[in-house]
Amino acid sequence: MFGMGWQELFLVLLIGVLFFGPNKLPELGKSLGKAITGFKKGLKDGDGENGPSSDKKE
Repeated sequence: MFGMGWQELFLVLLIGVLFFGPNKLPELGKSLGKAITGFKKGLKDGDGENGPSSDKKE
């Protein structure tokens, strides 16, 4: 995963727990997941907006 071993992932998780606290991490993960989902949905919905037909004036 991203060229990281289990030691590096454990270290990142440990730093996250120390920095944010164990009660805040699930909340941060949930909000990050919602942000990624919204970003993907926006990319999918916005595919037709920048096409050649969008240059026409109504």
